Amino acid sequence: MITGPLKSKIDKLWEEFWTGGVTNPLTVIEQITFLMYARLLDMNESTDEKRALRTGKAFKHRFNDQQQKLRWQNLIHVESADELFRTVRDELFPFFRISSGEGSLFAEFMKDAQLMVQKPSLLQKAVNMVNELPLDQGDTKGDLYEYLLSKLTTAGIAGQFRTPRHIIRMMVDIMDPQATDRICDPACGTGGFLGTTYEFLLEKYSSTEGRHVESFEDEKGDTKQETLYTGDLLAEHRTHVDEDMFHGFDFDATMLRIAAMNLVMHGIAKPAIHYQDTLSQSFKDRFPRTSKDSFDLILANPPFKGSLDHDDVDPVLLRTVKTKKTELLFVALIIKMLKVGGRAAVIVPDGVLFGSSKAHQQLRSTLIEDNQLEAIISLPSGVFKPYAGVSTAIMIFTKGGQTDNVWFYDVQADGYSLDDKRTELKGEGSSDLPDIIAKWKQLSEVRQSNTDSDLFQDRTKKAFLVHKQDIVDNKYDLSINRYKEVVYAEETFEPPRVILKRLMALEDEIQNELKELEAML
Repeated sequence: MITGPLKSKIDKLWEEFWTGGVTNPLTVIEQITFLMYARLLDMNESTDEKRALRTGKAFKHRFNDQQQKLRWQNLIHVESADELFRTVRDELFPFFRISSGEGSLFAEFMKDAQLMVQKPSLLQKAVNMVNELPLDQGDTKGDLYEYLLSKLTTAGIAGQFRTPRHIIRMMVDIMDPQATDRICDPACGTGGFLGTTYEFLLEKYSSTEGRHVESFEDEKGDTKQETLYTGDLLAEHRTHVDEDMFHGFDFDATMLRIAAMNLVMHGIAKPAIHYQDTLSQSFKDRFPRTSKDSFDLILANPPFKGSLDHDDVDPVLLRTVKTKKTELLFVALIIKMLKVGGRAAVIVPDGVLFGSSKAHQQLRSTLIEDNQLEAIISLPSGVFKPYAGVSTAIMIFTKGGQTDNVWFYDVQADGYSLDDKRTELKGEGSSDLPDIIAKWKQLSEVRQSNTDSDLFQDRTKKAFLVHKQDIVDNKYDLSINRYKEVVYAEETFEPPRVILKRLMALEDEIQNELKELEAML
């Protein structure tokens, strides 16, 4: 739960970086991440020291005798800004690279960690502010980092923006992950899908007795309520959750650092976050276990509009869809990575749904003929504004099985204005997302019952079903406009002569009033 005072601290910390000359939002978050990591290292060391004193059992120290001055509890007491700057730049950051150790969570992307802060005074302020953040509170620190990441939605970054949190949450709610699932995002970015999935699981597997409502004031001073979850029913699955449930891949080291810290801050001890181009041939060689038939659930918003060299693409993907387009290759990759029976919810540009090239049709044919394509949820074109105006859709499918029909939903409102400002809207009809979740549950019940139903047969509604044969007859076109029926209401107008007489009468009335006004002058 992020309260007004805590948000103010984050905002102030953010402003200090900007006024200090660090203006790239990703760099700001990355540098704050390094400082948080330094503090968490010391917190974990202190916890192990206390446990060792209590139990008499030895543990592997993170800091040797010569490195004690690098512990957070000692850094915050360095009075000279210049001395602190030299220590952090010349000793702490090299220590990060050494202490990560081969095979550890941060090993792959700490090797090129750099201090981008150039002003000693800014670094000292940042250290003091990070020291005031409640990183020792498990429930709060995940929300804290999520709020920090939300700055990416309000900052202009060339090519870098997050999937809106409410869209992610809707997708997670629909997919309903289980505590035994292995979950992956092959283009994880900041880890939004994985972090939100963990939040969902905490809610789902919290005992009723462990749920309580707590009141707090937001930054405007308004009283609000939030449900807090305790009574962890994930305890029996904790090792799996901490070490093997969450897998993320990306080829941007900055994003990986942020994603790893995001998940750690949410409470996942050892998320499997890896530096890797998942479309490349080297992916299957470096991570054979995760390259095929491995995951129960994949949630992703892969890059749009990219293209790759054929020679660098995994040949297995090219056998599924022969193309250079990343949006098509990622869908093929996801099919490959899923177990048989595994499910995926993937955001794709509309071109994937109706593109007429051989590769587009080949991919859609594979989804329908060799797998179970469950749903196409069409999103408004303003969902990713102000950074992109491209129209997108959420594609939901299960690996294997067969497609009998496809459920379409035409989302017209997501709770925010569809212009560049993306202002939150209130009131009835401001968001279709709750309706999507409710109708999806209805659809699931109908499909599980295996009985005929008149539900979703009306194609004039927002949600409707389309039989597989209709899609095949349309060259596997999955555009919602291909199948949605629009009812046109007949408009009647007065005859032109009547309209003309009314206009002339109005003109006469205006002229008379002008003459009256002239007489008054």
